[in-house]
Amino acid sequence: MSKRSSPDAAFWSLASAFTVTMLGTTLPTPLYVLYQREMHFSTLTSTVIFAAYAVGVLGALLLFGRASDVIGRRKILLPGLACAALSAVVFWGADSVPVLLGARLLSGLSAGMFTGTATAALQDLSGDGERATVVATVANMGGLGLGPLLAGVLAQFAAAPLQVPYVVHLVLLAVVAAGVWAMPEPVRIRGFREFRLSRPSVPASVRRTFAWAATAGFAGFAVLGLFTAVAPFFLRELLGLASLALAGVVVCAVFAASALGQVLLVRPLGRAAISVGCGVLVIGVVLLAGALAAGSLVLLLIAAGATGLGQGVSFRAALTALNAAAPAHHRAEVASAFFIVAYIAISIPVVGAGLVAQTAGLRVAGIVFSAAMAALAAVAAIASRRQPAILAT
Repeated sequence: MSKRSSPDAAFWSLASAFTVTMLGTTLPTPLYVLYQREMHFSTLTSTVIFAAYAVGVLGALLLFGRASDVIGRRKILLPGLACAALSAVVFWGADSVPVLLGARLLSGLSAGMFTGTATAALQDLSGDGERATVVATVANMGGLGLGPLLAGVLAQFAAAPLQVPYVVHLVLLAVVAAGVWAMPEPVRIRGFREFRLSRPSVPASVRRTFAWAATAGFAGFAVLGLFTAVAPFFLRELLGLASLALAGVVVCAVFAASALGQVLLVRPLGRAAISVGCGVLVIGVVLLAGALAAGSLVLLLIAAGATGLGQGVSFRAALTALNAAAPAHHRAEVASAFFIVAYIAISIPVVGAGLVAQTAGLRVAGIVFSAAMAALAAVAAIASRRQPAILAT
C-alpha cells in the first residue's frame, strides 16, 4: 500500500491540483483567434465551442454532484484530472471544429467533477472552514485567471502556439496528480450501491431568495462567459490589437478581480454585499459597452476589473445567502441548482451574443449583451434589499 500524505500536505496538494485543473479550462481562451484563422469558422461557432464546456460541467454536476459523499473524494478527483489531461491531448491534436467541441466537453467534465469535490475535500482536510473557503476561492478563480495568461504569453512567443500551452498543462497535471493520489481519503466510503444521480431542487421556503440570488449569479457568470469566449475577438476586430498575451491579460484581470472581491470584500460589506456587488457589476458592464463603442483599451481594462469585482462579490454573497436560507438537509441540492443556473449563464447568453454578432457585428452584440446583463444585475440588487434578515445571517 502506498504511503498517504499528512492532512496538511494533502490540503496544499489538492489546492494546487484545483488550480491546475481550472487553469486548463480557460487555457484555450486566447487561442480561439488562431483556431478561427486555421479552421475558418465564425465568431458564432467560437461561442458554440466555448459553450460546449458548460454542457460538460452540467453533465458532471448532474451525474456526480453528490457522488464523492458516497464513494469517496479521490474516486472523483482522479477521474477529473484524467478528463483534464485527455482534454489537453485532444486540444493538442485538434484539426477541426468537432474535435474542438469534444475537447471543450472533456474540459467541462473535468471542471464539473473537480470543483465541488475539491471544495468539499479542502473543507474535510482543514480544521478551519474559513481558511478552506478562502483557499478554494483563490484556487478556483486563480486557476481560471492564470489559464488565459499562461496560454497568451506562451502563444505569443512559442514556436508552436497551439501545442506548447497544452504540453505545459499536461506536465503540471502529472505533477499535481501525484499529490492527489497520495492524499488520504477524508470521508467514509459507503460504496457504489448508495450512489444516486444528483437531482437538485429548491424547497418552497427558499424559492424567493433563490430567484434573486440566481438572477445575480446568472448576470455575473454570463459576463464572465462573454469575456472568456470573445475577449480576443473584441481586441482584434474592434481595437485592432492582435496580441495574444494582451488577450490573456484582459481575461486574467476579470478572474483576479473576482477572486479579490470574494476574499476581501464580502465579509466587511455584510448585508450590503449583494447589492454593492450587483451595483459594481452594473457599472462594469456599462463601462464595457462604453469601451466597445469607443474602441478604448484602457476603458476595456477598467471594465474587466469592475465586472470581475462585482461578479465576485455578488456571487459569494448570493451563495452565502442561499446557504443561510436553505434547510440544512437541502443545502447541497440548493447549491447545485444555483451552479446549474450559473453554468447555463456562461453558455446560452454567449451563444446569443454570437448570433447577434453574426448579423449585426461584434460591437453591437457586445453593447446589447452589456445592456441586458446590467438590467439583470440591477433587478437582483433591488430584490435583494428586501431580504436584509437573510443577508445578515
